[in-house]
Amino acid sequence: MLIKEYRIVLPISVEEYQVGQLYAVAEASKNETGGGEGVEVIVNEPYEKDGEKGQYTHKIYHLHNKVPAMIRMLAPKNSLIVHEKAWNAYPYCRTVLSNEYMKEFNLTIETWHKNDMGEEENVHGQDASARASTEIVHINIADNKAIKSNDYKEEHDPSKFKSEKTGRGPLGPDWKTELANDPSCPHMCAYKLVTVKFPWRGLGGAVESKIHTVEKRLFTHFHRQVFCWMDKWIDLTMEDIRNMEEQTKEELNKMRKEGEVKGMGIGE
Repeated sequence: MLIKEYRIVLPISVEEYQVGQLYAVAEASKNETGGGEGVEVIVNEPYEKDGEKGQYTHKIYHLHNKVPAMIRMLAPKNSLIVHEKAWNAYPYCRTVLSNEYMKEFNLTIETWHKNDMGEEENVHGQDASARASTEIVHINIADNKAIKSNDYKEEHDPSKFKSEKTGRGPLGPDWKTELANDPSCPHMCAYKLVTVKFPWRGLGGAVESKIHTVEKRLFTHFHRQVFCWMDKWIDLTMEDIRNMEEQTKEELNKMRKEGEVKGMGIGE
């Protein structure tokens, strides 16, 4: 088991991010779907359990052509399908990814969204043993050196984007320090506790490390998009988002059946 806590600071308030995140999830899903691959939305509905209320989603990720060729050769038919179940009780969210073929595999992402600069310790309330084995990883969305050349898109570059509606951006080298010293600008941190379990003898450690590499890449890419799409979502309401999600569900079903494979491969 390998545990890391990713901290992602953004020049966005927690309230704004609730809309921005959901907008970006819908758009990113469309960018990753086509040619038989991508995202299938099974359930998207309100839930209430043990006093917790939020939105429950169940999605299936069809990944056959997004993994390295060697894995495709070794993996049984229909095994490269990942189920994602998420309980979004914002500002807290819990996501669990699993695979029906690799039943021992489990990837859990617990996220707290806080109005701070990422300085809170043990926001997830881990016990002493788990906390001692958890690595803290800070993600800087404006650091282009952390982006692979084939992932880079100028329209998703926070160091070049300036919001016409809010005036935020572009983010310079010292943007976090400037943000911390500017009480007029909203800010937040997404604390993502990621636990990966892949207890296959001889492979577990390497696979768990690889999955964390992929997660960091996805977190970085996604949050750069959230910021640079700000003018598209800043005026939307949660009602707008729910309507958009329903429309996106239908679009994804159609897109998966046509066109070419799109998006980032997890083995690149």
